[in-house]
Amino acid sequence: MLDAYRAGDRFLATPSRTLLAHGVHREVPHGPGPLAERVAETLRAAVAERHPSPVVVGAVPFDQSAPAALVVPEVLRAGPALASDPLVGLPPAPTPRTAWSVRPEPDPEVYGKGVAAAVARMWEGEFSKVVLARTLELTGPDALDIPAMVQRLARRDPSGHTFALPTGPGRTLLGASPELLVSRRGNRLVSNPLAGSTPRSADLAEDVRRAAALLESAKDLHEHAVVVDAVHQHMARFCSRIEVPPRPTLIRTATMWHLSTTVTGELADPDVSALEVASALHPTPAVCGTPTALARTVIRETEPFDRGFFTGMVGWGNADGDGEWVVTIRCAEAEGRTLRLYAGAGVVAGSEPDAETAETAAKFRTFLDAVGAEL
Repeated sequence: MLDAYRAGDRFLATPSRTLLAHGVHREVPHGPGPLAERVAETLRAAVAERHPSPVVVGAVPFDQSAPAALVVPEVLRAGPALASDPLVGLPPAPTPRTAWSVRPEPDPEVYGKGVAAAVARMWEGEFSKVVLARTLELTGPDALDIPAMVQRLARRDPSGHTFALPTGPGRTLLGASPELLVSRRGNRLVSNPLAGSTPRSADLAEDVRRAAALLESAKDLHEHAVVVDAVHQHMARFCSRIEVPPRPTLIRTATMWHLSTTVTGELADPDVSALEVASALHPTPAVCGTPTALARTVIRETEPFDRGFFTGMVGWGNADGDGEWVVTIRCAEAEGRTLRLYAGAGVVAGSEPDAETAETAAKFRTFLDAVGAEL
């Protein structure tokens, strides 16, 4: 199905399955009511119409009050996880050399000043964490080859979460996220919060040293614990039983090491959907900060752009309430000849502006490598 994807389709690959959707049977309407209820009503209508695949697929923005891009597709193909296909391990076609025009927003120096200002406010006791992001706007000489980008993203990490989803006329949200917000299968809930990161190194010994240092970093362990505690508290409201490991482990992508904790729970009410739990969890301190309301205000005051779907969630949900929802990071929005890349870093009292700027640069590499661009 990776080879069958064409621009305008909806493609989602997770560690459990691969989905390829064509056309639109029903759109989830925008409105004042909770998103999970509007999705449930849309799915009930699709079931009543005897739709063969009553599943909603798409993206939810960082600001849940903004319109989502969720649909019941006309045709839905489902298959096994990409990692189960041995051919996905073959290298993709070489990345073509492209004369990209690159425009950062804000400039790295301005971003660093924003980090320093946030740290100063933390030392004054205003808040304990905020996630600050920056963007890169890449403009090429020709229309973007989105299927080729998706191929490269998927083949770099076939065990991750790769997506390409329309978010408006002529716009596609695509990326490869390492972070599962929540999945539901029957009465089992799983969340895999990530917080605390360090860039990978091409040198094996240095790469191992960085991973070991991350596991012992007081600053990163504290940042991670804040996120896990928030996920634990929100998930516990829906669970009759919940398990949280005492210490994080490491996961790696092609560009980053992350501290990772897998939180599992047993759903108390079988009528609660994966999306309802995801909406309660979102945004976690891993993409917003803590306390949440104040962190949102700091983000609006500091970031000179609208996040849109960045740090929202992408995924699928069916009429039974099962589904998988992933945090929308390591992503870009494509339109015409332009790609807008996003990356953020968790800022705490111990953060240093240069280090957080370098972390966002490392996170940009997922996409820069996929399109043959340099900072």
